[in-house]
Amino acid sequence: MNRSDGQRICDRFRGFLPVIIDVETGGFIAGTDALLEVAATIVRMDGDGLLAVHRTYSFNVQPFEGANIEQAALDFTGIDPYHPFREAVPEKDALGELFTIIRKEIRDQHCTRAILVGHNAHFDAGFISAAVQRCGIKRNPFHPFSFFDTATLSGLAYGQTVLAKACTEAGIAFDNAEAHSAAYDAERTADLFCDIVNRWKESGGWMPDFN
Repeated sequence: MNRSDGQRICDRFRGFLPVIIDVETGGFIAGTDALLEVAATIVRMDGDGLLAVHRTYSFNVQPFEGANIEQAALDFTGIDPYHPFREAVPEKDALGELFTIIRKEIRDQHCTRAILVGHNAHFDAGFISAAVQRCGIKRNPFHPFSFFDTATLSGLAYGQTVLAKACTEAGIAFDNAEAHSAAYDAERTADLFCDIVNRWKESGGWMPDFN
């Protein structure tokens, strides 16, 4: 639960709301390669100061006009960008809906801004920023250059930087058959982030003084 007189996520992260993002793409270059899937996982803090996954929102995304799509990327993710059952939406619609959800959560949790959490977060942040620019979106809820990278955090916490291996080391179930979908990877990344933050708290690491 979130209480005004209890432990709040806004106090834990200096007013920032961590939102876990994962994208699946048509390549590695944010400015030219297609954004094909995007997912955002919301986490919340209970009255004891522990984080847990709340809900995941995801969209299949239509490649923007002129987007580059590498076959090797499709072979890796298993995505067929033009499959009729994908129910894909334009990236402006996908980001618009996600940002509306995130801004509401920012307000509800008394935060000032969202901060992107990702596994190799620079990659996800780059594709989000490129899509924001293409779509002319003026209200990006995320901090413009700071983020939490669970690849770095799990390297410190578990000695592993690969998502599947870090999850295994943390005792989080990971199904390689489900991997490389944005929703699945966002939720596992969120589980990993919550586990690291919660273990830090339980081991006596710094937490804000709520008294």
